Amino acid sequence: MNYDAVVIGGGPGGYVAAIRIAQLGGKVAVVEKNSLGGTCLNRGCIPTKSLIAAVEKLCAVDNAAEFGIEVGKPVVNFEKVQARKEDVVNKLVKGIEFLFKKHKIEFIKGEAKLKSNTEVEVKSGDEVIALQASNIIIATGSSPALISSLGYNGTTVITSEEALTLTEVPKSLLIIGAGVIGCEFAYIYGNLGAEITMVEAAPNILPLLDKDISRRLQMNFKKKNIVIKTKMTIKQVKETAAGIEAILENGEVITAEKALISIGRQLNTQNLGLEEVGVALGEKGEILVNDKMETNVKGIYAIGDVVNKYQLAHVASSQGLVAAENIMGKEAQMEYHAVPSCIFTNPQIASVGITEQEAKDKNIPVRVGKFNFMANGKALSMGEAEGMVKVIACKDTDVVLGVHLIGPNASDLIAEAALAVQKGLTVKDITNTIHAHPTLAESVMEAAANVHGLAIHG
Repeated sequence: MNYDAVVIGGGPGGYVAAIRIAQLGGKVAVVEKNSLGGTCLNRGCIPTKSLIAAVEKLCAVDNAAEFGIEVGKPVVNFEKVQARKEDVVNKLVKGIEFLFKKHKIEFIKGEAKLKSNTEVEVKSGDEVIALQASNIIIATGSSPALISSLGYNGTTVITSEEALTLTEVPKSLLIIGAGVIGCEFAYIYGNLGAEITMVEAAPNILPLLDKDISRRLQMNFKKKNIVIKTKMTIKQVKETAAGIEAILENGEVITAEKALISIGRQLNTQNLGLEEVGVALGEKGEILVNDKMETNVKGIYAIGDVVNKYQLAHVASSQGLVAAENIMGKEAQMEYHAVPSCIFTNPQIASVGITEQEAKDKNIPVRVGKFNFMANGKALSMGEAEGMVKVIACKDTDVVLGVHLIGPNASDLIAEAALAVQKGLTVKDITNTIHAHPTLAESVMEAAANVHGLAIHG
């Protein structure tokens, strides 16, 4: 079978690339060994957000009395929580399947391996299928990273994948690593009743974020009785009759019912035949690509986690569009200076552009404006006034270089900031734009105004 492109991997990079190729008139097949949607839809972004939605409803009921609504103590039916999560995932998977039929994209379930820059071999059950293609896109994603000393067994010592399919809320949970994944699960299971302990090697949780933002969440977690141990590593995790026992480098012992390993992700670049066809890899096993998502081998592209630029679904989708358009004869290239990222804790966190520390490291003179949601009428009305907006602008040009939020609906508010950074807008461009009242978005305008000390309510 001959195709304009064969896409290996049906996640948010792969399926988006396939649809765009089909929209532009190309014949395309997608090979995926599991379900369409990849990690994001089946084992990551979407199932976690479904659990978070349930937690948010629980918290709303718990706090209803503050609004004059008196209700009884809520009871969590965790089986139904998990069932709803599966229903959400299944609906979205079926949605992708519908789009494939609509665009006449062939879906082949199986494991793919490159035989050359124009041939892909697929093991599908007992059958071996040879696919011929003018172009190949590798979009195989990543998997949870593991360290042997942490004793992963899939039952008492788990990764994010098992954490999404638990049948009961653990009484206690040790979270190893306080990055995005660790913090979201701390929020989920902490609010569902588990005693949470987090161990992080860095000086603070979410070490890659702007320090003002990560400090705020760390204080919030501590208020909610989440135990956080930073600048600390775990030497060993052992299984016990009651669950697990973790031995820290200082000799301290932590016991819990389960331990969740959330120390990052490893790239799925093994057993694809990359070395055999000469695709160049980096030091971490990442596939090396240019801004057109081309590898060093003609006709072979790579997108998503395997290129190790940003491990974000929306970046994978953007890379997929770039690869697809280049394959179909259109000029396109990736830009990464305005990539938004979101963390769905409560309060939510969202960022785009550079942090204040990055500006200092690059010797970029900046002005910083901050505005607390406590002074925003909509946030107070919602009962979600915790958090802030931080705007970083170039001191010389007034161009917005970065925006960082922690607070209500931060994941939605970041869109305005991403547009500002992408288009090189100035602080004045934001402050001169009328923002509706009363809205949370006014806080972005006020933080921008505060870059020059001109916030009205700050």
